[in-house]
Amino acid sequence: MVPDIGRGSRTHGLLVYLYGPGRREEHTDAHLVGSWDGFAPDPGRDTGLDPDPKVTLARLTAALDLRVKQAGDRAPDKHVWHCSVRTAPGDRRLSDEEWSAVAQHIVRATGIAPAGDPDVCRWIAVRHAEDHIHIVATLVRGDLRNPRLNYDFNKAQAECRRIEKEMGLRRLNAGDGTAAKNPSSAEKFKAERTGRPETSRETLREAVRRAVAGADSEEEFFTRLREAGVRVKLRHAPSGDALGYNVALPGDRNRDGDPVWYPGSKLAPDLSLPKIRLRLTDGAAEPSTPVVVADRTNWSPPARQRRSATVIAERSATLLERDEDGEAAAQLVGVGELLDAVAQTSPATTRAELAAAARAFERATRSHVRAERADTRALRSAARGIVQAGGALGRGEDGGTTAMLVSTLVLVTLAAARWHSARGHAQQAHASRQAAAHLRTAYRQAAAIPMRVLHDQGRALPEAQRRTHEATLRAVLPEEVVRAGGMEVRTDALVATLAQAERAGHDSQALLRQAIDMRELDSADDVSDVLVWRLRRIAQLPAHPGDGARRPQAATRQATTPSNRTSERNATAAAPLGTVQDPNRRLSRR
Repeated sequence: MVPDIGRGSRTHGLLVYLYGPGRREEHTDAHLVGSWDGFAPDPGRDTGLDPDPKVTLARLTAALDLRVKQAGDRAPDKHVWHCSVRTAPGDRRLSDEEWSAVAQHIVRATGIAPAGDPDVCRWIAVRHAEDHIHIVATLVRGDLRNPRLNYDFNKAQAECRRIEKEMGLRRLNAGDGTAAKNPSSAEKFKAERTGRPETSRETLREAVRRAVAGADSEEEFFTRLREAGVRVKLRHAPSGDALGYNVALPGDRNRDGDPVWYPGSKLAPDLSLPKIRLRLTDGAAEPSTPVVVADRTNWSPPARQRRSATVIAERSATLLERDEDGEAAAQLVGVGELLDAVAQTSPATTRAELAAAARAFERATRSHVRAERADTRALRSAARGIVQAGGALGRGEDGGTTAMLVSTLVLVTLAAARWHSARGHAQQAHASRQAAAHLRTAYRQAAAIPMRVLHDQGRALPEAQRRTHEATLRAVLPEEVVRAGGMEVRTDALVATLAQAERAGHDSQALLRQAIDMRELDSADDVSDVLVWRLRRIAQLPAHPGDGARRPQAATRQATTPSNRTSERNATAAAPLGTVQDPNRRLSRR
């Protein structure tokens, strides 16, 4: 059950809309289901004294506004309180009596009409559809004082959760006040009328998020916005310093012909100019251990940047599993930027799902856990590198590294879901799982060709060589991991990767142990696929197996031999190219 609260100054105008046909003739059988005294005139059903609905509507307006007129100048300018309450999709149809009870619960909880108070505000509840009602109240009490409506939205949300439980309705996740503002009904109708797939608010929110992803300065952020076709208007202090910004879509105008401007803070709480400046400042912290990727002339810039970003994303998943809330909250913001960067530069085959994942994860980046001024430079640099490298093709090494990165991002978003769930952040945890679902779909799209090639290569190996690598898998992989990951029947691609790594000069057993030790595998849908991408990244094998494998540098081979395992654990410098070693990593074999 979803409440939506607003305030206005025209009681009669709102009632005309509620009892009218609606903007799309969607209002049917408008009538009262509740009122402050149970005897309010009903323009939808009263046909006795005043058969003309307009006359009854005027009587209802006068009754609601009585205390407002008596209060005179003491009445608030926006004296109309309006709350729509809607059941969730799939809920049963409530009766008028049940909706009346819902309205009474809401007005009591919010302070409009406290239980036992003889001087409550005047209110009505109108029903003109099966799935929702509109509660209208005038904000002057019977004693001519204004009601106390502090945190009325939060109270309405909490009351809706109790109503859902009592009435056996779908239990929605509780909000915490950190979500971005939803588009209004008027914005939605305008989008439909003008043929836009979404409202201007939603389009602008995504444009601002993408513009800030990996931006190095305030000037670059505004330049990206303008290059994306967004109108930008800055608000300046007398000193000339920018205080804030407004954005508008070209052609989006109000009834007076003026552009419809949205302040950044009204798009989302973290998109105000001060919050964006703080993010840009945090990005200037001391850099983390640099990520080195081998220089392959046959790898495009998008492929190299995606391979590098995979290393950084893997490290973020590890950081999210620690008990350092401030650092984890900062990592979530950085992961959100990385997802935005990947979405706007992704191949056509995965673009829709990656954009949906970034849009869903946006909710997971905000909670009441305050992000510390932690080092998010690595994530922001990865996002910047991906944006600057431009769009990736959906084939060859570009497509393979996209699958490699997306496979890791699935694990990152699942780690985010666990982090939020452990802290009671229901909406954020749900958003993280939604993002993971979209990423899984994008992964299957990106990985289809390279994984099919790898499976064919694995099946084509000589029987003796195949048996050798299967023995390595049985010796190194824990039995429970093999069973949980369904690897008993899906080892062809993994065997092919081990064979290619061995031909490139690696110790296959040591390399496999290193891939397993990077972090847990419990959350992986397909352990074999995850290990394939880890192995190919660590060994610097092409992400697309059809591109052929080149022998890595001697230093890389040395780092993955058994004799160097001890030094590898103690020094990041000894790690293979493209990996990040973490002393606090979880070992899945424990």
